Amino acid sequence: MSAVLTLLLVAFFYAGIDTTISLTHFGDSAALVSLKNEWQNTPPSWGTSNDPCGTPWEGVLCNNSRVTALRLSAMGLKGKLGGDIGGLSELKSLDLSFNTDLTGSISPAIGKLQNLNILILAGCGFSGNIPEELGNLSKLSFLALNSNKFTGTIPPSLGKLSELYWLDLASNQLTGSIPVSTSESPGLDLLLKAKHFHFNKNQLSGSISPKLFRSEMVLIHILFDGNSLSGSIPPTLGLVKTLEVLRLDRNSLTGSVPSNLKNLTNVAELNLANNKLTGPMPNLTDMYSLNYVDLSNNSFDSSAAPEWFSNLQSLTTLVVEHGSIQGSVPQAVFSLPQIQQIKLKNNSFNGTLSMGDTINPQLQLVDLQSNGISEFTFGSEYTKTLMLIGNPVCTTDNTLSNTKYCQLRDHPTQPYSTSLLYCGSKLCPPDEKLNPQSCECALPFQGTLYFRAPSFRELSNVTLFHLLELSLWTKLELTTGSVFIQNPFFNIDDYLQMELALFPPNGKYFNRSDIQRIGFALSNQTYKPPKLFGPFYFIASPYGFPDMARRTSVSSVVIIGVAIGCAILVLGLIGVGIYAIRQKKRAEKAIILSRPFASWAPSGDDSGGAPQLKGARWFSYDELKKCTNSFSMSNEIGSGGYGKVYRGVLVDGQVVAIKRAQQGSRQGGIEFKTEIELLSRVHHKNLLGLIGFCFEQEEQMLVYEFMPNGTLRDSLSGKSGIILDWKRRLRIALGSARGLTYLHELANPPIIHRDIKSTNILLDEHLNAKVADFGLSKLVLDSQKGHVSTQVKGTLGYLDPEYYMTQQLSEKSDVYSFGVVMLELLTAKLPIQKGKYVVREVRMLMNKNEEEYYGLKQILDAAILNNSTAITGLGKFLELAMQCVEESAAERPTMSEVAKAIESILQSDGIDTNATTPSTSATEFGASKTAPTHPYNDPITKDTDDSKAFDYSGGHTLPTNVEPK
Repeated sequence: MSAVLTLLLVAFFYAGIDTTISLTHFGDSAALVSLKNEWQNTPPSWGTSNDPCGTPWEGVLCNNSRVTALRLSAMGLKGKLGGDIGGLSELKSLDLSFNTDLTGSISPAIGKLQNLNILILAGCGFSGNIPEELGNLSKLSFLALNSNKFTGTIPPSLGKLSELYWLDLASNQLTGSIPVSTSESPGLDLLLKAKHFHFNKNQLSGSISPKLFRSEMVLIHILFDGNSLSGSIPPTLGLVKTLEVLRLDRNSLTGSVPSNLKNLTNVAELNLANNKLTGPMPNLTDMYSLNYVDLSNNSFDSSAAPEWFSNLQSLTTLVVEHGSIQGSVPQAVFSLPQIQQIKLKNNSFNGTLSMGDTINPQLQLVDLQSNGISEFTFGSEYTKTLMLIGNPVCTTDNTLSNTKYCQLRDHPTQPYSTSLLYCGSKLCPPDEKLNPQSCECALPFQGTLYFRAPSFRELSNVTLFHLLELSLWTKLELTTGSVFIQNPFFNIDDYLQMELALFPPNGKYFNRSDIQRIGFALSNQTYKPPKLFGPFYFIASPYGFPDMARRTSVSSVVIIGVAIGCAILVLGLIGVGIYAIRQKKRAEKAIILSRPFASWAPSGDDSGGAPQLKGARWFSYDELKKCTNSFSMSNEIGSGGYGKVYRGVLVDGQVVAIKRAQQGSRQGGIEFKTEIELLSRVHHKNLLGLIGFCFEQEEQMLVYEFMPNGTLRDSLSGKSGIILDWKRRLRIALGSARGLTYLHELANPPIIHRDIKSTNILLDEHLNAKVADFGLSKLVLDSQKGHVSTQVKGTLGYLDPEYYMTQQLSEKSDVYSFGVVMLELLTAKLPIQKGKYVVREVRMLMNKNEEEYYGLKQILDAAILNNSTAITGLGKFLELAMQCVEESAAERPTMSEVAKAIESILQSDGIDTNATTPSTSATEFGASKTAPTHPYNDPITKDTDDSKAFDYSGGHTLPTNVEPK
């Protein structure tokens, strides 16, 4: 009995005192404890002991008492990566990917991790410069810093990472040139083991040094697209024989394409589009692995179609738009064994189009719009999409003119989505989705999957997506069928983008170790998709673990209990008076809570109650945070004085644009309510539709339909890569005019927009126009018909001079602004540019006696001259624009008259006028009430490309401060 008692006493003693020997190296333990104190939302197991290896902390991997890996992908961590990380001296792998709330700069102490082999910080919120000290990590083989907010230049010290094979710096804000070695500094040309140079979607500039490439290199992916690189393509690029994907598109590269690029016989994707390349079209004859080629929107010499059009047997997609190609379209291209899409619009092909009798049945799209094709001979009739509009063969006196080939139409594609056919119509809670495997509601691990260079462009082949699903659940060791893919499309960067949801094998939730494992497989590229999909990256949403809300430790409960006890004691001493006050406050709060929209009013009074909405809904902050990947930078599509615009995908799959006001530009509750009510009751196909709003947690957000092709200004400036021919410009003008006509004449009460400009006209996926941003708009009540007296607001260059000088606003003020937009459509010029005002410039040059161009050839947008077979109605359009910008409002037409006139121009060319247009983004400018001078008097001494003040004769300065709405 005494022995048992002794054992019980010993057990009791050891239960109260931790005398165990720690299995974790003291320095590693101290470093992890420091990181735990630095970060929020660490896994629950962190801190349960001071022995991360002995009593395992989730995401911490150890070997012989030393911490060798941290795998914390998508854990929802919040904080900074400080100097404590340098204490983990044996760390070999660090994966913090997809933690968007990890922010700030990276501590130089990361350079102390001499054993680090893998560093993955993709999809976080880090900013500042990339530390030079990363160059000290001599064992590093995998470096992924993509999708952050890094600025500054690429550190030359990265050239010291001789073991590196993966270098991904994409989707940041990096500037400067790509560093190469000198006698005093290393450079990226020294990375002879590197296979991946992913530098796309930054702000890199300067020329690509010939020294960057050498024959000893083993690069397979060079992704430099979406930068500001200039100069010529270095011929040394032709030495890298291992290359498989080359993307140099969307830069400012000049000169001719090096002839030795044809030696790159392993290249499957070649994209040189949207540069300023000249000389002959490159000879790709020997590049027999090519399946995707895009050489569009350069300035190559005029020539016939090259021979390689007809002999590249692996080619699936051929894109050469605006390529200066003439002669006939080679018949053999339609019979290539793998061909799926041919896009050759806006060239100078002429003569007879003959597709032959052996058209490949896989060929889904042939786009030959706006060429000079005069005849079309039928062999075996082509039943897929053939687009010939804008060719002489489609003129009214041709028998083909009324056929489907000569009608403006879209290439039909049904967006793919994993089938839920067998799950019926079951609904899930907001945070959950239907598991396609079990048809039960669960919380998936989800995010956005991007493929940077797929070898196909035809999305109607569902077999490809079935292969991808199979690949994902097999290689990620998930349950068969537990993968959901939704809404694949090619985004503005020409990446294949889709939403991905992965479901847990059992129950509703993944555990943390599963998320860490899957996140690491996707971020470390351990997972390999089917080869047709090419290089990829994944941006995950932080996972909502069920225990995130139950993080209170036992010690915290004790402290809370003591605090509650003390509070009760104090309350007992305070007395009946304080109790009565508390009861009164509770009653007041209950009244307020019974009116959920009471917070609209500044004082908390209801003042009108809930907004009167028509077709718009309320969104919670959490809903919008989730659908934008926590407002991640990868979802950001625009910004301005009001804040930022994000792309989001709602739970039903709808793609939306979310306009989030920043602090300082938010309105009062009543003003915000008024704007929502205004936007929600305006419904027209040429007005940007409001889907909903969020007014919660001090946030003001508006949810709009998503416009994938940006603003009209983006297209006119060349920023979007879209080139608008004359007929498309007329359609955009008509759609915009119809939208404004609705505001002026059919809205009740009528609405004056007050800020019509090319950045407030958005283009949808079919280049239809939608007028957007009614933030400055003004209601016109019956008592105010004719004009409204108001403080002058609008954007300089578009501002009605009569409104500016009299402060009398009318619908004709919008007409003036629209007239300026019409002149932009003609010239692509900003309203005020390099000291010249476009209205005055056109007025001075205009010559009605010069019938073809009315004296304006020198300032007409070259894209109209080069890409339009005929400029029908130019004179009528120009005269209409000049009527709109008359000095006197009384002499301007109404918007309905403008719309009818544009309709007439289109109809005179035999074009169906049932088309439309869109728009977004705006900046407000306030003008002094006392400024008496004409707003566009000479001389203008500064450009108006920005928001600086403008000098006018008479010594008056127009203030251009941004006013919050």
